[in-house]
Amino acid sequence: MTETAIAVSGLRKTFGDKVVLDGIDLDVRAGTIFSLLGPNGAGKTTTVNLLTTLMKADGGTAWVAGHDIATEAKAVRAAIGVTGQFAAVDELLTGQENLRLMVDLSRRSTGGKRVVDELLERFDLVESARKPVSTYSGGMRRKLDLAMTLVGDPRIIFLDEPTTGLDPRSRRTMWSIIRELVADGVTIFLTTQYLEEADQLADGIAVLDQGRLVANGTPDELKRQMPGTHVRLRFATAAELDAAARIFPGATRDDEALALRVPSDGGTKSLRSLLDRLDEYSIGAEEFSVQTPDLDDVFLALTGHNTEAVQ
Repeated sequence: MTETAIAVSGLRKTFGDKVVLDGIDLDVRAGTIFSLLGPNGAGKTTTVNLLTTLMKADGGTAWVAGHDIATEAKAVRAAIGVTGQFAAVDELLTGQENLRLMVDLSRRSTGGKRVVDELLERFDLVESARKPVSTYSGGMRRKLDLAMTLVGDPRIIFLDEPTTGLDPRSRRTMWSIIRELVADGVTIFLTTQYLEEADQLADGIAVLDQGRLVANGTPDELKRQMPGTHVRLRFATAAELDAAARIFPGATRDDEALALRVPSDGGTKSLRSLLDRLDEYSIGAEEFSVQTPDLDDVFLALTGHNTEAVQ
């Protein structure tokens, strides 16, 4: 039976009168990638801060690597690594010096140089090791930040939006590194603003909205909550969107994008019928596409926000 890496029950956090987390439950299996999604203000970063002992919960329990976050904070910190939204590197030092500093802070008695050399090699930073971090690209800084997190050999790593701002190539490099870590038995707790990233990487996903857990399961399980294939129609004006929504009452609308998602089996008969219906009411669509369910659809249905709200 797979070991539980993180177990959360009824976790609550308030700031004054504002309830940020309203009793959430999570179960993260060891050696997997777990992704926490949600719009701005949903409570993602607060959850990470609680589980990494940077904040104290107001209610509920949480066990990380077998330790209670409330009573065994020191043991929790010894078992985890944290990479935040912004690279925590010293720009005045070289990449090698940043790693050496982490080795010294970890109080390793032996093998420090070997650890630094191995991490520079693993993250493809050997050529830039002796250059100041101020000269590094965003992707290089994120790789160095994650390398510094690995100095202490953590069993669980919290990655809070690790690829934000990276170009597509750097993001995919990070994905490869994350997969390699999991292959080595590390557990990853990931928050991300990219639904594609969660779909590509995560074994399990939870969706937070206004401090409450609104969905929890594998990517495929969440997608199965949505109707099958649908037609996406985008209109030029809000008036046309309103008119189309009236003739397709079962459709899901996205007011920001002026789009309508109409359930369909994707067959030619149903598509012809849909277009004939629009023509009957003299409604023209700017764009027309047939789509199968993805995490964007799940997110919109569960939170009422489009994917931009994750950012």
